[in-house]
Amino acid sequence: MTARNRGDAVSVEIAAPPTLVFDLVSDISRMGQWSSECIHCEWTDGATGPAVGARFKARNKGARGPAWFNKPAVTAAEPAREFAFNRKGPGIGSYTWRYRMEGTATGTRLTESCEVDKPVPKAMNWLTEKWTDSSDRDADLRNGMQTTLERINAAADAG
Repeated sequence: MTARNRGDAVSVEIAAPPTLVFDLVSDISRMGQWSSECIHCEWTDGATGPAVGARFKARNKGARGPAWFNKPAVTAAEPAREFAFNRKGPGIGSYTWRYRMEGTATGTRLTESCEVDKPVPKAMNWLTEKWTDSSDRDADLRNGMQTTLERINAAADAG
């Protein structure tokens, strides 16, 4: 997400209860299964599960270039309602990734959003686009969110 785009969101209907959907999205050890860019996550600093303030190490990789790491902190962990985390640091801006669950007549409406709290500096945005072989980082992130939700939906269907 660039300075011109302050965030984005995508949603999917899942034929599973919000409790199951929360368990899937808040299990960060499975994020590598869901995401097209985040390839591995593990709890750090003594954290063992989703709780506000818990931290995890995330390893990401774009279409080309080396992988990179970040260390997000959980900012919301309300079972069956919301799971969110923030990734920030010098030169990389501040972004909050949020998963909201809303019960429906047939299961759950899951919405994933990315909120830009502090955008990446222009030079870093340019470098990221080159590093990830992207000509439109915002579109890549939106497509990645859609892929993530489709994969979570498939996992929920599988039980």
